[in-house]
Amino acid sequence: MKTNQDYKNEALAALKGNWTPAVVATFVYVLVALFCTGSGGLDSVFHFSPGTIVSVAGASVLLAFFIIGPVEIGYVNSMRRLYEEGNRELTSGMFEIAFRNYLHVVWTYFVMAVKILLWALLLIVPGIIKSFSYAMTPYIMVEHPEYSASEAINASCELMRGHKWDLFCLYLSFIGWAFLSVITCCIGFFWLEPYLSVSQAAFYKDLKNGKAAE
Repeated sequence: MKTNQDYKNEALAALKGNWTPAVVATFVYVLVALFCTGSGGLDSVFHFSPGTIVSVAGASVLLAFFIIGPVEIGYVNSMRRLYEEGNRELTSGMFEIAFRNYLHVVWTYFVMAVKILLWALLLIVPGIIKSFSYAMTPYIMVEHPEYSASEAINASCELMRGHKWDLFCLYLSFIGWAFLSVITCCIGFFWLEPYLSVSQAAFYKDLKNGKAAE
């Protein structure tokens, strides 16, 4: 595996000259989340994580699963396409990915949320650990639409075996940027979120290449 700084450097390289479409896509994503969740929406847009699913619990369940979930999956995959393919159509790409295979996306998001919730009901820590196991599911389900929800989740677990701590450390490396974003009245999140999302896309590609080489 590469270092966290390697992933971040690759993200910055991909975002160079593309910050405007990335920030615009993030702004649209935030607007969708705010529309669905009200003032608590910013808690649910800071990256695809266990906090995303938990934070929408107080919002409308239907809006959370039928709108926020698909758009979130579209967002992280549009950032993946920017990193892997140089595709700059981030806002339109986000909605195209979200609704291209809509029912399958909603169902996979729902299954993943239920699994994390059931683990969290046992203890918080197992739920968090499982959420890291499932973290690559949004990418896998888009790259492999032929996979069922369970197959996509299981494929993510296989990719993340032995790498959950690595992903946690990658998230943790952004804590300083998150603090700076908070003190700018959350305005900085519009730049932090694409930076973090593209870094995770680089992490995902490294996992794929590593597994393929085994």
